[in-house]
Amino acid sequence: MNNRNQEIGLKKEVLERIIRAFLSDNFEESARLIPFEMRPKGYEVRYRCCVHKERAILRDRAIACLGFSIEEDDEVTNLSNYAKKALEREHLDDNPLTLVETACKGCVPNRICVTDVCQGCVASSCKTACKFGAISIVNGRSKIDPAKCKNCKMCISACPYNAIVKIAVPCEDACPVDAIKKNENGTAKIDYNVCISCGKCMMACPFGAVHEKSQIVDILKNIKGGKKVAAMMAPSIVGQFQGSVYQLKSALKKVGFYDVYEVAEGADITARNEAREFDERMGSGESFMTTSCCAGYGQFIKKHFPEIKKFVSTTKTPMRYIAEKIKAEHPDYVTVFISPCVAKKNEAYENKDVNYVSNFEEIAALLSAKDIKVSECAEEKFEVESSKQGRNFGVMSGVAGAVAKLLGDKKDIIIKPHVINGLNKDSIKLLKKMTKDKKFPDGNLVEVMCCEGGCISGNATMRAPSVAQKAIKTLCDQSKDIEMK
Repeated sequence: MNNRNQEIGLKKEVLERIIRAFLSDNFEESARLIPFEMRPKGYEVRYRCCVHKERAILRDRAIACLGFSIEEDDEVTNLSNYAKKALEREHLDDNPLTLVETACKGCVPNRICVTDVCQGCVASSCKTACKFGAISIVNGRSKIDPAKCKNCKMCISACPYNAIVKIAVPCEDACPVDAIKKNENGTAKIDYNVCISCGKCMMACPFGAVHEKSQIVDILKNIKGGKKVAAMMAPSIVGQFQGSVYQLKSALKKVGFYDVYEVAEGADITARNEAREFDERMGSGESFMTTSCCAGYGQFIKKHFPEIKKFVSTTKTPMRYIAEKIKAEHPDYVTVFISPCVAKKNEAYENKDVNYVSNFEEIAALLSAKDIKVSECAEEKFEVESSKQGRNFGVMSGVAGAVAKLLGDKKDIIIKPHVINGLNKDSIKLLKKMTKDKKFPDGNLVEVMCCEGGCISGNATMRAPSVAQKAIKTLCDQSKDIEMK
């Protein structure tokens, strides 16, 4: 979860103003005025050098909220033109992230650094610990040669005075696949050929320089045009709003959605099919299988590690199953997946049954713009009530737990679940090792999630994972157990 309240508040305010502008009599002019209304003449600047810089950043954020790439902006086109193009747009960009270079601080490079705390001790423990000859003693102090340093951090561990530190660049440190680099101006840039859209950089950057390109205008355009727009709520949405999941269904209908579905219903289908697949794979002598629900993990496999694909479940994700069902029953519906993270947009681009993806922050902005409080809405039940295990898919080990529950009574198979709790450099090394060895030391059903804690920690979540998990548990306790059909 992104805990940077100032940044979240700023993003939500821009989103809410974009929505209010759309609902106004003059969308284009209302959109143009957003930076000036948020930072009027005489505004006391708190974060930047001047009000003009803050307006420039707000303009860039508005461009992203209108669904466009900031990198392609010519700095001349005004927001009214972007609003007009958003209304005319028929096709979405196939890249969900963009970078607000005006907001980027241009952090110093990642490096290991010797501070003034260094005492120049006789032991020279740091020099001894370095296996690459990167440390020398100059004028009685340790000095690191950046050309030789491998950032192994052994010197940090060895120093008795804690005089050696790592100077971190948050977005670069958070990225598990090194997709964040620096451009010629020293500010961040994203290598989209490498990026897996996991959203970790969005959560890490304290300046909010990485932004998701919103599809909210496209969704509202369909609602306003009289289309039957169906919302598909990810299981991790439980606990994100004050009120029950049944009240949230009612609230979403109030803002204009024609129908609302629990993606947990699709999670039940995923669990059953994945249980059958696991049973078949283990029965044929395979040593392990990984789950396939996390879209960030899916992008990692596609772009960085296709070798593991033969060990990955071929079962579809809950989003795909519920969207497939909706389109089969109601071909005229426009489907919108409501997601905890940006990665699901990549999955949706590859699936004709999912028309748009919105996220929890955008839904919060939409509810706020229409002055709708979830807790004040009536409860409305779902046509199909999802299982306890399906509703727990958004919590780490939820997927593996559902499969284990379904296979629990089988005598001819031993299921040993193991979770990869967050995709990072260390867990990637583990995945590569177990693929090379063709076995996993601690289990045979390996659940992989990009976000630590599961989807309740996605980049667009709004509540602490512990709060969300408690709310999900309360709902699960009221739900039936999953059964194989």
